[in-house]
Amino acid sequence: MKKKTTLSWVLYDFGNSAFATTVMAAILPVFYYDVAAVGANQELAASFWGYSQSFAVLIVAILAPILGAISDYSAAKKKFLRFFAYMGMIASILLAFVGEGDYIFASLLLIVGTVGFSGGNVFYDAFLPEIAKEKEIDKVSAAGFAWGYIGGGILLAINILMILKHDWFGIPNATAASQIAFVTVGVWWFIFSLPLFRNIQEEKKHTEKRDRSYVAIGFSRVSSTFKDLKHYKQLLIFLLAFWLYNDGISTIIKMATIYGRDIGIDGNSLIIALLITQFVGIPCTFFFGWLAKKITAKKALVLSLYVYTGIVLLGYFMSSALHFYLLAICVGIVQGGAQSLSRSIYGRMVPEHKHAEFFGFYGISSKFAAIFGPFLFGLVGQLTGSSRNGIISLLVFFIGGIILLKFVNVEKGMADAKKQTPASVEVGVILK
Repeated sequence: MKKKTTLSWVLYDFGNSAFATTVMAAILPVFYYDVAAVGANQELAASFWGYSQSFAVLIVAILAPILGAISDYSAAKKKFLRFFAYMGMIASILLAFVGEGDYIFASLLLIVGTVGFSGGNVFYDAFLPEIAKEKEIDKVSAAGFAWGYIGGGILLAINILMILKHDWFGIPNATAASQIAFVTVGVWWFIFSLPLFRNIQEEKKHTEKRDRSYVAIGFSRVSSTFKDLKHYKQLLIFLLAFWLYNDGISTIIKMATIYGRDIGIDGNSLIIALLITQFVGIPCTFFFGWLAKKITAKKALVLSLYVYTGIVLLGYFMSSALHFYLLAICVGIVQGGAQSLSRSIYGRMVPEHKHAEFFGFYGISSKFAAIFGPFLFGLVGQLTGSSRNGIISLLVFFIGGIILLKFVNVEKGMADAKKQTPASVEVGVILK
């Protein structure tokens, strides 16, 4: 494992996590509720936010498996990663132009930025099995998330200081400071993407002549991959489990701040709590990487999901800033661990010659499923008139995920992946 290559890969997470913290989780939700949604029905602001999140991941879900298959065929993972990363960076910067009542404009930029962020991660994740050996994959995956917490946390801390003490920076008010914060996300993301773009070269094990458009090839490969899943039963069960519990995790990340604002917690307390999550998450992500070696990655993952069920219950009864701080600490303990272990478990069971294609499926498993969490949250909140009922509905995702994980045999999944060799696949293509 080359240190320079690994560091370059990790630094991308260091950079793009600023979008997850500042835009998706902390500052934009409060800005959306207090500024962009001015003039709209404030009781529906949380629901509008949830619907915007759902539409964004719907687009990503449709694109992810197709782009993954195309990148495998064309050996262009880095090219696609750069395209989507730039899309997210530009959308972040344009958020600076959102003003009072511009909730539709804000929603559109959120959608474009989320597509860029999530679409790029399909190709970023696909590099993991190429840069890390099997014995190191848990460690490297955890390092990516941990450094993501650090990078996202550092910029979030700077932005929080800029908003709370805007006069120190010569900024007229908190609204202007928030708008500047969105610009810093795009710049930060760009700077820390450069090492990956310069230093990581993707593997090109074989070349194929193209006689159809990339779109046609992409759909064909997606169809083929769906059929191939019958050879990877353990991987399929894991994907279904991941589909459920990751939807719950992503919904908590995206909806926690605007939910807290909706039940009356002040915006500054909410943003500070998200900063707490970032820095609690740094050591805890490494801890789960260590714990995986002691009790297996699957058991460590299940443990994190039990904690998430407690987080949902705490969220339902939350009524003060102190409660939100406690919830933020709990999320910080398990969030990075659950996500990094999911990625490394999946990476172990993916056939070696189809990294990008199957990580496209990883994308659709997480992104397509992630449509339902924010949508369910928004719908239940709108129908019942209480976002508390929306948060408690998330229990179904974690309980369902835990149950399905009980049936996953990771060792057998790894053996199944090794049975399918590039040679056997190429013979199958010729016979077709």
